[in-house]
Amino acid sequence: MSDLLWRDVKEYFDPDVTGSLPDLRVPHTSAADWQTLLDLVVERGWSHEYMAGATGLPLPRATDVLARPLDAECPQLRVRPTENMLAIFRFLADEEIDFDVDLRELQGQKRLDLFCDFLRTMGRRLGKSVFMDPEGACGHPFLAFDAEADRVVFLGER
Repeated sequence: MSDLLWRDVKEYFDPDVTGSLPDLRVPHTSAADWQTLLDLVVERGWSHEYMAGATGLPLPRATDVLARPLDAECPQLRVRPTENMLAIFRFLADEEIDFDVDLRELQGQKRLDLFCDFLRTMGRRLGKSVFMDPEGACGHPFLAFDAEADRVVFLGER
């Protein structure tokens, strides 16, 4: 059974309304949580590419990437949990896992279900809620994997 119905949330998945790259975040994390995420990517066999600038590199340990010099470019991890869904993780700080998805890839019930499965998988492994905010509106989530409820929930108005 689906956590969310497309007809109930489709306006929030409109790139012209919410922005094509909404902000997703897992607050109150640590380097250990980042490592859990990296381990999950490998364990699940999700296609991924770790980039520092334009250079592809082997997947590092979370403590190594988070300990980079302050003036170093922020690396990113591009993960494809399914063929047509890209999540781009940015290693901005250890206390929050920050990533984007492209709403143009998440249209319709089938894609929404895959996306919810991705959020559930990640949230369950981390034991934390995952929030989705409109692009550029951090702190105003409209959707979340609720760790207590163990499901993806619609949070309402932007």
